[in-house]
Amino acid sequence: MRKKIFILNLVAIAMAFTGCYPYKQVGLLQEGKKMPIYDSAAYQPYRLQVNDEIIYRVITMDETIAKTLLANNNNNNSQYANSYRIYSDGTVDLPFLDPIRLEGLTELEAQDTVRKYMRELIPDADVKLALYNKQFTVLGDIGSGVKYVYKDRMTIFQALAMTGDLMLSGDRRHVRIIRPHGNEAPEVLEFDIRTKSIIDSQYYYIYPNDLIYVSREPASFFKQANYSSFLAIIMSSVSLLITVLNYIPNLPF
Repeated sequence: MRKKIFILNLVAIAMAFTGCYPYKQVGLLQEGKKMPIYDSAAYQPYRLQVNDEIIYRVITMDETIAKTLLANNNNNNSQYANSYRIYSDGTVDLPFLDPIRLEGLTELEAQDTVRKYMRELIPDADVKLALYNKQFTVLGDIGSGVKYVYKDRMTIFQALAMTGDLMLSGDRRHVRIIRPHGNEAPEVLEFDIRTKSIIDSQYYYIYPNDLIYVSREPASFFKQANYSSFLAIIMSSVSLLITVLNYIPNLPF
């Protein structure tokens, strides 16, 4: 009798440490007393940083200047495009212009600044400017790779969807975003992605150069992806119990 109780206890302990992933652990947009509540934060446009690269285009009707400065000529509307890095002093070197400080400016502000200096050479110049390195990185139980920020106000959910979503074993309570700030130390943002209050919070939007890291849930080793796997574990345990009871006549106690 003691033998059977001992083995039953072993099986019960094994089953206690094994389970599935409940909705509370993996579900998104949850509300409740146990969910953190984050304050709303107004969206802030991305500002250019050291080592960013810009790409710009100049449009002019002046054919003489176009042949000298621009890359091609297309029915009197010529365009020039190339990418240029922002140096450690915050400036960028553009052809035929003195260094222009663009660090800390939004894309629109940088576009207006370059247009201002370009019109000193080309009075009718129009400039279109954009950030060239619009990328973010993902690591951990979310897959890994470098993805493209395809639009402004890109959300954390859209970023995760591009990676194939979080793995069930990912720790949703401690998602981290490492956000560089030029020459300054990077900022580490940690948050619980399960809560509905993440919407419009400081953690909601993804910016160029962000690194999203999701660690593995410590208890995931004992978790099963679905109830079918969980039932398979139970059946295997019961089968093992029956085998032990039938073929081990005596235990050393």
